[in-house]
Amino acid sequence: MHYKKAKAILSAQNGMNLYRGCTHGCIYCDSRSSCYNMNHDFEDIEIKSNAIELLEMTLRRKRKKCMIGTGAMCDPYMHVENEIKQTRKALEIIDRYGFGLAIQTKSNLILRDLDILKSINAKSKCVVQMTLTTYDEDLCKKIEPNVCSTKERVEVLKIMNENNIPTVVWLSPILPYINDTEENIRGLLDYCIKAKVYGVICFGMGLTLRDGNRQYYYSKLDEHFPHLKSKYIKKYGCRYEIRSDRHNELLNILFSECKKHGIETDINKIFKYMRTFEEKNSGIQMSLFDNIDD
Repeated sequence: MHYKKAKAILSAQNGMNLYRGCTHGCIYCDSRSSCYNMNHDFEDIEIKSNAIELLEMTLRRKRKKCMIGTGAMCDPYMHVENEIKQTRKALEIIDRYGFGLAIQTKSNLILRDLDILKSINAKSKCVVQMTLTTYDEDLCKKIEPNVCSTKERVEVLKIMNENNIPTVVWLSPILPYINDTEENIRGLLDYCIKAKVYGVICFGMGLTLRDGNRQYYYSKLDEHFPHLKSKYIKKYGCRYEIRSDRHNELLNILFSECKKHGIETDINKIFKYMRTFEEKNSGIQMSLFDNIDD
């Protein structure tokens, strides 16, 4: 890992990345794509050395409370977080200033910070998002080798539900010829139902491949699924969006099962829910997009 000073910590839509790079080793990770202009090895984690100071200064200046998002680009609970505790420090700031939180991860290390998540949720709203891709645990270790198992992630969802913290599952990516099966989708949905998640986000049964990401993914196909790379190249070429042949069939299963169990699948509604700040003691609701800086 290495340190670098950041000029700012929040995006225009109040998203936050405390780290750059990742050590989870997921074979499909879009954050490896060349378009993000990462000028260091992906596994050499860049730590924003002044992130906490910047966050406190930024939140102190905001005239209106909002939801703070993190985890979209780099997991806030990758391995260095055990030592650096940058995410925990950021959550403490968010809690202290009374902002809401929408946090996305694949790691059960988030349970370490359950006390702060509960405190944030008691005053405003805390939404925990967990990525689930693979019901089969052996397959999970091939495509997401350095992160906790699917069962462990589902246990996180259940614990959050027991503590009245709403949860959202990202059901993606679904890799053609690898985990695009009815058994996999039904198994993951069964987990979602039992964990009583608020919503499931799925942009389609497939994945995206860009320069940088594509090369890494293909190298891992050679390692774990040696017959598949040539099949991908022949069928998809250099396409950005890779869609499973079973896309419609599997999406129908997703929508049907979620509707049956009252789980939201409308992506716009889920994002609106996660971006809408709620101040529970006053009854105030405010969209993230209504926030104005000094």
